[in-house]
Amino acid sequence: MQKFLALLRVRNKEFLRDRSTLAWNFAFPFLVIFGLAIIFSGNGRDLYKVGVVGPGPSGNAAAREFLKTDYVGFISVTDLAGALEKVRRHQYDMVLDVQGSPRYWINRSNPKGYFLERVLWGSGAKPKFEQQVLEGREIRYVDWLLPGVLAMNMMFSCLFGVGYVIVRYRKAGILRRLKAAPITALQFLSAQVVSRLMLVMFVTAVLFFGSDLILDFFLLGSLFSLFFIFTLGAVCLISLGLLVAARTSSQELAGGLLNLLTWPMMFLSGVWFSLEGSDPWLTWLARIFPLTHIIDAARSIMVDGAGLADLWPQIAVLSLMTVVFMAIGSALFRWE
Repeated sequence: MQKFLALLRVRNKEFLRDRSTLAWNFAFPFLVIFGLAIIFSGNGRDLYKVGVVGPGPSGNAAAREFLKTDYVGFISVTDLAGALEKVRRHQYDMVLDVQGSPRYWINRSNPKGYFLERVLWGSGAKPKFEQQVLEGREIRYVDWLLPGVLAMNMMFSCLFGVGYVIVRYRKAGILRRLKAAPITALQFLSAQVVSRLMLVMFVTAVLFFGSDLILDFFLLGSLFSLFFIFTLGAVCLISLGLLVAARTSSQELAGGLLNLLTWPMMFLSGVWFSLEGSDPWLTWLARIFPLTHIIDAARSIMVDGAGLADLWPQIAVLSLMTVVFMAIGSALFRWE
């Protein structure tokens, strides 16, 4: 018992003397709680999203009654073709045309569209509105979700698989031994990037093709374009992990910093749900995360058939982020 108490006392002193880790253990939960409170503030978030085509249902009582429904976000749209694509991608649950002959569109594979249709009928619109059937293969939720899940798994593997490991190397004194070798920080970090990249891309390929054999995913674009985007995104995320580990010597602090990066990206980058119709500041905030650009580009390839020439904004942003992260990480890197 005396040995146990001695070890317990030493570990507690070690933790309390690590001021950065101690402060982080208090600060991070508050950041998560208050961040989620700000993002999801209000009287209640909209549970459904409806695109409305037309200036307003001035002469349609059923449409006016439906547009008063609580917890439904009504988004004014001018591009009907683009709005229908968003219904196929589950970004909109319904599109309602209130100009001319009243009609609406839903995706039969979207359960939210089914309930909205019943609510619309309950407003007295069943005999007045014409249901339009979406032509072509409907995009399932799993087709829309796949790029986000693959990118999210890549994010965790890149950030924790590199950033956390290097911090452990530094704490164990391994980097101090490597310092005596005739290598530069850029050479060491580049080797870490390539090693992790090979592993991440192999795992991503296995997940994609293994799942595709069972679920038969919707893919309009080329596999080469998808592979290129995921490769560029993985390099960018690995560089970000290296930036976190450049000077950090505490594993607990490194874990906290990496969680500070991964949690907002997981919620705001569109992994699980679309931010369509959200507050402008929230969508702007999501654009600063590399995961957002990876997911947007991958979904454009899979469900829209976009080519690399169509994705030059995302490619440019990811390339710029990679260069900046790698340059700063190499400049700040220390062996001990």
